[in-house]
Amino acid sequence: MTFLARMKQGFGSSFAFFADSWAELKKVRWPSRKELTSYTVVVLVTILLVTIYFWLLDIGISSLVELIV
Repeated sequence: MTFLARMKQGFGSSFAFFADSWAELKKVRWPSRKELTSYTVVVLVTILLVTIYFWLLDIGISSLVELIV
C-alpha cells in the first residue's frame, strides 16, 4: 500500500468517526432548562455538603493531633 493510500485511509476513518459522533449526538435527549437548573442545584448543594463534611473532619483531626502533640 502506498503512502498516499494509507493517508487517505487514515483520514477516511477520521471523517467516519466524526460523522458517527455527530449522528450519535443527534440521538441524545438534551435536558430542558428547568431540568438543567434543578440538576445544577443538586450538584451545587452536594458539593457544599461534602465540602462542609471534610472541613469539619479536618478540624476534628487537627484538634486530635494538637492534643497528641
